Amino acid sequence: MESLTSRMQGVQSPIIPVVGELIKNSPGTISLGQGVVHYNPPPEAIEFLPKFFADPANNLYKSVEGIPPLLTALAGKLQAFNGIEINEENCIVVTAGSNMGFMNAILAITNPGDEIILNTPYYFNHEMAIAMAGCRPVLVATDENYQLRPNAIAQAITPKTRAIVTISPNNPTGVVYSEAALRQVNQICDTNGIYHISDEAYEYFTYNGVKHVSPGAFGSRKYTISLFSLSKAYGFASWRIGYMVIPKHLFVAIKKVQDTILICPPVISQYAALGALQAKEEYLQSNIGAISQVRQLVLDSLNRLQGLCSITPANGAFYFFLKVNTQMDAFELVKRLIQEHKVAVIPGTTFGMDDGCYLRVAYGALQKETAKEGIERLVQGLETIVRN
Repeated sequence: MESLTSRMQGVQSPIIPVVGELIKNSPGTISLGQGVVHYNPPPEAIEFLPKFFADPANNLYKSVEGIPPLLTALAGKLQAFNGIEINEENCIVVTAGSNMGFMNAILAITNPGDEIILNTPYYFNHEMAIAMAGCRPVLVATDENYQLRPNAIAQAITPKTRAIVTISPNNPTGVVYSEAALRQVNQICDTNGIYHISDEAYEYFTYNGVKHVSPGAFGSRKYTISLFSLSKAYGFASWRIGYMVIPKHLFVAIKKVQDTILICPPVISQYAALGALQAKEEYLQSNIGAISQVRQLVLDSLNRLQGLCSITPANGAFYFFLKVNTQMDAFELVKRLIQEHKVAVIPGTTFGMDDGCYLRVAYGALQKETAKEGIERLVQGLETIVRN
């Protein structure tokens, strides 16, 4: 029988389950792979759940764009933290995570064959979503410190370009883009009548006095799409709540996409999100402060690899992106680190980096002691495998 083919054959396979299978087959492995935090949602999230159960009508479908109390709370947060005012020009759409927000945006603004500019290294789910929509990712390399190159981005625009994507703080590199560069990209989009999709899932994770900047606050909102998530900062990974701020003229198109794929965001999760947003400031400060301490521990250990690896300064998210000075295939190196040294990282090829051996190191999921052991295994593993 002839095998069936589909557009999905041209889409890369998600790497996390592949590495997860290798970890499963090597018990005792410490994972520096998946981008999640080690802490739980705030108690306020759980305390709001009885409010959901108290209303039997909550078992029915709710508004495609989200329940009104959550939309109101998010509008307040956006004004206070991001400097984004919700008015007649824009609106909020609650999604089942910010990955869904990205897919909503791509389907709403493109036709098959259109182009989306991604900065490399890119976030793999972005590249996958673009391919699924029948569009083409146009890759623009960042500089030696993984910072944006606005002039190169501008030169990559063609009549088929529909959007430029930025992620700051960045996954996979951990860098935070400068306000000046983000303003340049935003202006390029405005001038060319294309969208600036700004992924801000790691907005709270900045270090060394670095501040997060939201392009949605720059003034011109006609072409800015901002994506946010509760998965990271609020330990909400499995609750699947994110949200978008979009120009009002995209609202009907995005509602069509969301109604077809989801109907409405999970209402019980929206109540939990509403509770989470009531958490005291100490919740974020203490948890992100703990991750900051782990970050310093990881950085101190990685600095022992100078000469063996290039380690770019990164003041955001909870990642470091290493370039390993070896001719080895990145995935082969990842396999050996798991099988021989019981530590897992993610190969850079997943993020579009094929011009060398790159590894993403994630440190958000671990407590200090486990992180210390995991990073020691990584350092020793790289020294053993690469130097030999």
